[in-house]
Amino acid sequence: MQSQILPSRAALVDRIALQFEYGQNLIVLLGPSGLGKSYLLETFITDKYSDFNKSFVQLHARMTDSQLMSELLEQSFRSPLIDQNLSLSENFYQLAKQQDCGSCLWVLDGGRHLSEEMVQELTILAQHSPTTLYILLASQSVGQFNKAVELHLEPLSIAESKQLMQCYFPDLPYDEDPVFQTFLQEAHGNPSLLLAWQPTQHTAKVAVADKVSWRLHLIALLVIIMLLIIGFLYQSDMTRWWQDFYQQQPDSSVSTAIPVATLKQPVAEPALATSSSAVNLTDAELAEQQTQSEQGEQSKENPSQDNLEQKKPAQDSLTKESLDKENNVAAILDSLAPAAEPVDVIASLADDVDSKASRAADLPVDNGWYLQQADEQLVIQLLAVTQQAVAEQYVVEQGLQSLAKVYQTRRNGKVWWLVTYGSYDNLKSAQQALSNLSETVRKNKPFYKKISKIKQEIALLDQ
Repeated sequence: MQSQILPSRAALVDRIALQFEYGQNLIVLLGPSGLGKSYLLETFITDKYSDFNKSFVQLHARMTDSQLMSELLEQSFRSPLIDQNLSLSENFYQLAKQQDCGSCLWVLDGGRHLSEEMVQELTILAQHSPTTLYILLASQSVGQFNKAVELHLEPLSIAESKQLMQCYFPDLPYDEDPVFQTFLQEAHGNPSLLLAWQPTQHTAKVAVADKVSWRLHLIALLVIIMLLIIGFLYQSDMTRWWQDFYQQQPDSSVSTAIPVATLKQPVAEPALATSSSAVNLTDAELAEQQTQSEQGEQSKENPSQDNLEQKKPAQDSLTKESLDKENNVAAILDSLAPAAEPVDVIASLADDVDSKASRAADLPVDNGWYLQQADEQLVIQLLAVTQQAVAEQYVVEQGLQSLAKVYQTRRNGKVWWLVTYGSYDNLKSAQQALSNLSETVRKNKPFYKKISKIKQEIALLDQ
């Protein structure tokens, strides 16, 4: 017997063989496309009537009646001489007289492509064959043969559907998985749809990130920050140098300025002396005194060059000392300012890097707890919502804070929060824990899920 056949289909094969033994030489197997009629015909012709002369023909729309007749007779007789002007039944009668073909079994797949003439010929041969002839057809047309036994092929049940898929897919989801349950219901027991299951479409493609990439990014960021700091320091130094070199205004008033008190004090004494002795002087002395007084008045407004030259070195020495003090103070400030500025900037940047690294290490909700669990562990999924507040409120209202966890994933472009309960080593422990939950929690139909599946869903956040 062929492998991968369900018990119900094997029982149908035995039933067809029993109908032939009861004297029904023409049997039509009816059913829509995809129910496995062709596979059942192959199983029947392989397992039953090993001593018969067997013929199997796959019909199609372009096959003519003469081609079908030639294939049936060539598979039933040894080097037959076929007359194309005669019908199938007439050729079969003549060839049976010439050579003994023994008992024959004809299996035709695609009976809906048979013409009316060929249907009549097959009916005649099934009723009046000179030798034992069993004819089995698979068709979708009801009532195509008037005197044939019609057997309807029923769709598979849910249990048979899962049994069939287990023969071809060793790693199927749990029965409580809503996606798997929906697939079984929508397949409606059609084997062709059940065998179209693709497990890769229901798992996330986890792309393992390079562990060195974040370090390279951090090093590049630090290099860029250091270059910016050097640029800022260089700009500040250039600005200060520009101000010191090009924007210095010569303080000419400092070198030539003479305090007013110093000019008034020596001039005031001769004026007082002249006023006190002016009465006793002669006319010549008065004229000379008048000339000196006029010169004294001019010296008040415009100091003589000799006085200026005498006082200028003193003023220049004072100005030079003040400038040296200012330059020393500026140099001290310049030496302190660049040293303080990079320390503060680097410290602040280091704090920013540490804070970013700490924030990157924190995973949303309880995702970190799931990533630490073993892949074989099981949890019970209770709720899936698009709002974190609803998930947390559900855990508090149901009193599940001790064993409930919440993880975050992405589906169809939206962020979801899913609530799970407990962590179990096997399915039996998970089932026992589910039975102990309250009726309000079990009303939402919770189901079991592997930690490996949850890790794949968490990985969708980075995609």
